[in-house]
Amino acid sequence: MGKIRVLVVDDHPLVRSGIKKIVELEEDIEIVGEAGTAKDAVAAVGSVRPDVVLMDLDLPDVSGVQATREIKEKYPGTGVVALTIHDDRDYLLEMVRAGAEGYVLKDVEPGGLVSAIRAVKDGNSYISPPAAKKLLGEFTRLSSGQEEDTVDGLTAREQEVLRLIAHGQSNKEIGTALAISEKTVKNHVTSIFRKIGVDDRTEAALYAIRRGLVDIN
Repeated sequence: MGKIRVLVVDDHPLVRSGIKKIVELEEDIEIVGEAGTAKDAVAAVGSVRPDVVLMDLDLPDVSGVQATREIKEKYPGTGVVALTIHDDRDYLLEMVRAGAEGYVLKDVEPGGLVSAIRAVKDGNSYISPPAAKKLLGEFTRLSSGQEEDTVDGLTAREQEVLRLIAHGQSNKEIGTALAISEKTVKNHVTSIFRKIGVDDRTEAALYAIRRGLVDIN
């Protein structure tokens, strides 16, 4: 049996190097490529044809969610494992909806990462225990009939970001307010604009006001 072919996607070279050192200690796994952007990730999947992609969510061009969606559309046989610092329920659900089979936090023990790779290669799913607890809570909420308050497909976190945009806050200020990185805010803003069909922050603010997401009094 051949080795499991893995592509590592993260915009930090040191992170990619660390992952490579951990993974290649295993005799049945090999790193066949690396990418630092979503665009390069999609292209790399087409050229090196990995069995599993380890996908960061915070990429400099578009989010790992969008990259995963594109990969699954073009190469449905390729497994995707999110490898991220985010244990936020919204991120987890977005990745699952995009087609990812695995979701692992970056503070995972090496054995957990290896287990995720092997599970996804075998056609199974793998979610790290902290993330699984959040997902289970979401399924419990849905099964009990408690629908989430969504607006035009925006997640709860995206609605928070949109409200702050409407109040004139910059990406940096929003990141500070929500305790997330500026790059993560940028990814949220891109997703918000796409979902509500606007091109700039002024249009987004007007949308938020019309939808009653902010109080202008």
